[in-house]
Amino acid sequence: MSETFHNQINRLVSSIASSYRESPITPSLDCSLLPNRNRIIESIHLFRDLLFPGYFGKQNLTDATMEYQIGDVLIQIHEKLSEQISRVLRFRDDCNLEVSVQIEKKTDEIIYQLLSKIPELRDILATDVQAAFEGDPAANDISEIIFSYPGLFAVGIYRVAHELHLLSVPLIPRIMTEYAHSITGIDIHAGATIGHSFFIDHGTGVVIGETTVIGNRVKIYHGVTLGALSTRGGQTLSGVKRHPTLEDEVTVYSGASILGGETVIGQGVVIGSNAFVSKSVPAGAKVTVKNPELIIKGQAPQEFPQEVTIDWMI
Repeated sequence: MSETFHNQINRLVSSIASSYRESPITPSLDCSLLPNRNRIIESIHLFRDLLFPGYFGKQNLTDATMEYQIGDVLIQIHEKLSEQISRVLRFRDDCNLEVSVQIEKKTDEIIYQLLSKIPELRDILATDVQAAFEGDPAANDISEIIFSYPGLFAVGIYRVAHELHLLSVPLIPRIMTEYAHSITGIDIHAGATIGHSFFIDHGTGVVIGETTVIGNRVKIYHGVTLGALSTRGGQTLSGVKRHPTLEDEVTVYSGASILGGETVIGQGVVIGSNAFVSKSVPAGAKVTVKNPELIIKGQAPQEFPQEVTIDWMI
């Protein structure tokens, strides 16, 4: 390395270090308590081992070894996740070292409360699996759904993240659901409230906003947005109900957008493909888009005219 290049590197180091000190997006340089995303993702896969035993992780599950394997996974989750929760709690408190003892105690409480939800989470995920099986004639059995359906993958991670959200854990729930988003194309905010027997068919492009409320036995298809009418106001809207409510047994077909915090979709409603809904719909109604004209131009087979109009069925 030449002396000139060495000097240039030193100047770059100084310049970049200054940007670290001055940047509002740089964490505290003296405590470095940001969570480790990789460890959080590892904990997600451990949760899947517990939620779907025999499908992921150790597959040689027997009645004789079951309790040992459950204990082993619980210990691994505690080791990986407790450090990350402790970090984000300290980071939220601006690295106040005076509250370290309280944070360690709070972390253990959070981990225990989260892990104690495993039986309940397994019960509700069983209803999600059954809803997928009953709602998709292409499914051969429930094992196919557990192994391969992106909707179940995203919903399973959401359900764990939602419990952490309810326990007021910052950062980690969003990291979890955005990991699922990156894998499946399904974006479910951890703050959303979703009932049992929930099925996302296909799934790519689904968006479910933070304050969405979804009832039981709801089915939605790919490209559906449950969103806000407007995000003008930014952080002033934090905590405000911005996203719709879907009551029990609603079906929403592909490409539909349902927007607004005051929008309530009543029980049993069917929303057709590509519908744009920004006001409430009474129970039992069907919402469809008026069939547009489909015009085909160009070289046509001999039995067709050059230009034909075809009804498009939604």
